[in-house]
Amino acid sequence: MKLTQPKTVDQSDRQVPYNLRQSGPTPQKMLISTRVRKNPYWHLSVEAGCWRCTVYNRMYHPRGYVKPEDGGAMVEYDALVNHVTMWNVAVERQIRVKGPDAMKFTNYVITRDASRIDVMKGKYVILCNDKGGVLNDPILLRVAEDEFWFSLSDSDIMFFLQGVNHDKKFNVEIDEIDVAPVQIQGPKSVDLMADLVGDAVRDIPYYGLMEAKVGGRDCIISQTGFTGEKGYEIYLKDATKYADDMWYDVLEKGKKHNLMVIAPAHHRRIAAGILSWGQDLDSETYPFQCNLGYQVPRKKESDYIGKQALESMREKIESGQKPYSNQLVGFRIGGKPIEEYAPDFWLISEDGSTPIGYLTSPWYSPELETNIAMGYVPYEKKDIGSKFKFHLPDEYCDVSGTPVDGEIVEIPFRPSVNPNAREIAKEEGRDSAY
Repeated sequence: MKLTQPKTVDQSDRQVPYNLRQSGPTPQKMLISTRVRKNPYWHLSVEAGCWRCTVYNRMYHPRGYVKPEDGGAMVEYDALVNHVTMWNVAVERQIRVKGPDAMKFTNYVITRDASRIDVMKGKYVILCNDKGGVLNDPILLRVAEDEFWFSLSDSDIMFFLQGVNHDKKFNVEIDEIDVAPVQIQGPKSVDLMADLVGDAVRDIPYYGLMEAKVGGRDCIISQTGFTGEKGYEIYLKDATKYADDMWYDVLEKGKKHNLMVIAPAHHRRIAAGILSWGQDLDSETYPFQCNLGYQVPRKKESDYIGKQALESMREKIESGQKPYSNQLVGFRIGGKPIEEYAPDFWLISEDGSTPIGYLTSPWYSPELETNIAMGYVPYEKKDIGSKFKFHLPDEYCDVSGTPVDGEIVEIPFRPSVNPNAREIAKEEGRDSAY
């Protein structure tokens, strides 16, 4: 497989091709200085056995606790789908918008209608630029009438929000706050959470919030997660002061539930069709292009950033025109089990030689007993059942140097215990959010 940028993959509607220079081995050591922050739980992750990390939102981000020789990420996956797990996700930095115009401002920067998010409720939302490209896809928490928290994916949206309000048109303050979440995910998560904060947590609806104390420290609890499994997030206030108190309380009460500290389970989120910003989409990806069209409302009367571009794009799609070059789809693909993060955007062809698309998120699904993936193909080739060749590294090929076969299938790949917003929209027969 050639490691140069494939000219035959049409990315003519992008300023920077998505997989530009994303190729080749990386044997060098990465120098990480103080400009990359150690989050409040970093020392606790190391204590729990974290042996590798990445950088996410300019913070250390644990990406492995069980070493490959002991079973690696698939052991962590087993703990997630059968027991309960805790993840250090302090990298989901919390940007607070607070003030008399908090709702009005938030409504202007997200595509969904913020006025319909009740206090102590949350929503999965997107923020777009004026061209309609997705800048971030956070969980938005409304913790008070005049206060929203943007729980970020991997792009620094605080500067964008502050720039939007540079002229103080909106009467709000926009800051990062000392709140850091952990995720509690898996079928036993509700019992563990009940042990931590009481049985009232059992009644929290999906995207519902509650105030509680964990380890004697103030937290916001949400029923959310990055898995499709039953799960919660604990947002610890004053996290730089009280990380140990909360963390050790979870560990202690988790013992009887077989709690395991693991890295974010990308193999499970792929099966649920949950996107990862910077991997499956970025600022030059449009919501319709990555199956987030339901986030673009038809009935939101107030203005928001990107509205004109997105409404124009929807009109083009509905009139049968080609709106952009490539579409995100789901695949079942052959080959040997992919049980590790893909370091490159592996290529897709029809004829076994000429690349026309690329994978963004591949992994092996134990339940489906096959490799599954998300990736981009030409818009006109996006139909379910379309067959392709996948140019995987030799370690995953049945025959060295020979691409494996696969086809487009529906996303999500398997049912979720907690259906994400796109799944719910699909079940309800709607393609757009309120």
